Amino acid sequence: MRTAVVILNWNTREYLRKFLPALLKSVAGMGEVVVADSASTDGSMEMLAAEFPSVRRIPLDANYGFTGGYNRALAQLDSEYFILINSDIEVTEGWLAPLVEWMDSHPDCGACGPKLLSYYDHRSFEYAGAAGGFLDRYGYPFCRGRVLKRVCEDRGQYDNPCNVAWVSGACLMTRSSLWKEMGGLDDRFFAHQEEIDYCWRLQLAGFDVSVVPQSVVYHLGGGTLPQDSPWKLELNYRNNLLLLENNLAATIGSGPARRRIAFRKLLDFGSALVYLLTLKPSYAAAVFKGHAGYRKLRSQGRKSPVTRDKRTAALTAYDRFLLIPTAALKGKGIFDYLDHYENSN
Repeated sequence: MRTAVVILNWNTREYLRKFLPALLKSVAGMGEVVVADSASTDGSMEMLAAEFPSVRRIPLDANYGFTGGYNRALAQLDSEYFILINSDIEVTEGWLAPLVEWMDSHPDCGACGPKLLSYYDHRSFEYAGAAGGFLDRYGYPFCRGRVLKRVCEDRGQYDNPCNVAWVSGACLMTRSSLWKEMGGLDDRFFAHQEEIDYCWRLQLAGFDVSVVPQSVVYHLGGGTLPQDSPWKLELNYRNNLLLLENNLAATIGSGPARRRIAFRKLLDFGSALVYLLTLKPSYAAAVFKGHAGYRKLRSQGRKSPVTRDKRTAALTAYDRFLLIPTAALKGKGIFDYLDHYENSN
């Protein structure tokens, strides 16, 4: 099969049981469904063997996180295209063909993703990736259709394919040749924002990242870590700094990158202070733990080579944009503001 659709599973047996039938039907004749299992203890692999014997299984000997799990699993596959997909994704009929057709007809595209809508409300975008993502000046990620915790209704406003800075790892398609060339995901991340790092490195290597909204999937979300998990918060603070450390100098130059990362650290400490003042000490601790983890891991990174390739445009589209204060000022109007910003730049 040209396409390997790979689920990395960790104790999500019931999601597999619920969502696999539609996935298998949708990719029949076009791709192979593979489940890589991160040493689950809930009987996931036994269930797959009994109820879905046609699904290829890759058992891993431990939980290596999203990054390590996918790196180990995809190293065992040789399809032309890889699709990373969460176990809590409900696919629609015909979701796969637009992605394959886009990659076939756009050889400069290194990765692409579908429009991501909410499983609970099919009219609304979903938090994890919506209609493709960007980064603001200080590395805060946001999406077309999701800003911070606010999501908007899908009215067809993002139904044209578009180059973006990143697409969600909840459902991400990439060329296997580039995956191998780029070394897959950065193992240090474990989980969260690793797909943004991968997409950034692809663009610095000269490839586009695109959202293809003719493909639609519904994401349940929160299948592994709930939104209010302090560990999730720690991973996000740590990994966002690793993300900037890896790629920012190659995008804007080493001097500006150092200054910008230093200011981002100050902003994070401001966030920790807000958590303390709002009686959320575990969240404040997560910020400091994230920074400690960043200091420990930063020297092990693989910084992207300096480049000024024209395809970094999606990375620098919001280079002057400040997400948090603008979102606070614009309120519900933030999406209209972003649409105007995107169209005027």
